Amino acid sequence: MHYIRCMSIDNTPDFQRGWDAAIAAARSWHAAKAKQCLVLARRNRFPKNLERESEFHTQSAEQLAMLSWDDV
Repeated sequence: MHYIRCMSIDNTPDFQRGWDAAIAAARSWHAAKAKQCLVLARRNRFPKNLERESEFHTQSAEQLAMLSWDDV
């Protein structure tokens, strides 16, 4: 299957600043969700699911650091 890009994006300084801000926001959201899940896991009778969800958010935050605008 071939994908055709409908528009070309020039990597201008404004675009790069916006991209960096969006990635930072997504990373901080995932990090906050990971901490929230760990706190809830301590209070829950069945913590394994919440611990897995926390690990997912931690990995997502780490992978976002490697994401480039060319990947999208």
